[in-house]
Amino acid sequence: MLKKIEAIVKEEKLTDIQEALAAIGIVGMNTFPISGRGRQGGIKLAGRSGFYIVDMLPRIQINIVLSERNLDAAVQAIQKASYTGEIGDGIIFISSIDEAIRIRTNERGGDALMYPGDIDDRKNIDK
Repeated sequence: MLKKIEAIVKEEKLTDIQEALAAIGIVGMNTFPISGRGRQGGIKLAGRSGFYIVDMLPRIQINIVLSERNLDAAVQAIQKASYTGEIGDGIIFISSIDEAIRIRTNERGGDALMYPGDIDDRKNIDK
């Protein structure tokens, strides 16, 4: 079964997350600049004329589709790389994907997601 990870993280953690995922063989992902707010409702800043609230903070959304057997390793890599212990570290959503089709080759399912050197390819080499 295929899974989709949607991780919303601080912008400054993107490189750390990419490196952590690459280290375990996750090579495919999409990123999107987004803005939003979580439970803290934004941040309070001091300016010349007093305090003001910035309630929509810049974040990065990372989307990864991968096989279920690689899910835990990917989630752990994202968590470890994005953790600061402060409010706003982010959130990870996981959902199921019914199908994936690589347009160029018509490969389906997990085969559509495999690339030379990725986590699934590495596991096949180790066997």
